[in-house]
Amino acid sequence: MPDRSIELGKKLSSHGISSVYLQRGAFIAVLSFAFFLAMMFGYYLRQSLGYFLLATAFLVLYLITLFSWYMQRKNEVIVYENGLRFRGSDALWSEITKVESSGRVELKDGSNFQIPTTIHDFDRVVQLINFKAVQNFS
Repeated sequence: MPDRSIELGKKLSSHGISSVYLQRGAFIAVLSFAFFLAMMFGYYLRQSLGYFLLATAFLVLYLITLFSWYMQRKNEVIVYENGLRFRGSDALWSEITKVESSGRVELKDGSNFQIPTTIHDFDRVVQLINFKAVQNFS
């Protein structure tokens, strides 16, 4: 992709992942780590393979949750005067042909991308993209 920072114009808004989803991920991570510590303590006291297997499972859950949480934080829709940027891809308003309510955005070159519903104020972002694309089209 060519650098279109000049063409996109001034930044109007930025929409990252909703805090509700971040809080859920953080809660699951803290809870799974607490259970991991409890099962390791149980393994220390009882020396039973079952506690060790449970501790391992909670550790894996903890690591997967942290990795998913980190990867979701990269999802950000940035709206500019002349277009938008999502996951490093730029799209001018004139290139957008269709915006579905599910967040799927189709471009003139046949490519498309999906805006996740976990984005903060998802409905407003989709309406804004639809309005800007239609306004530029007519």
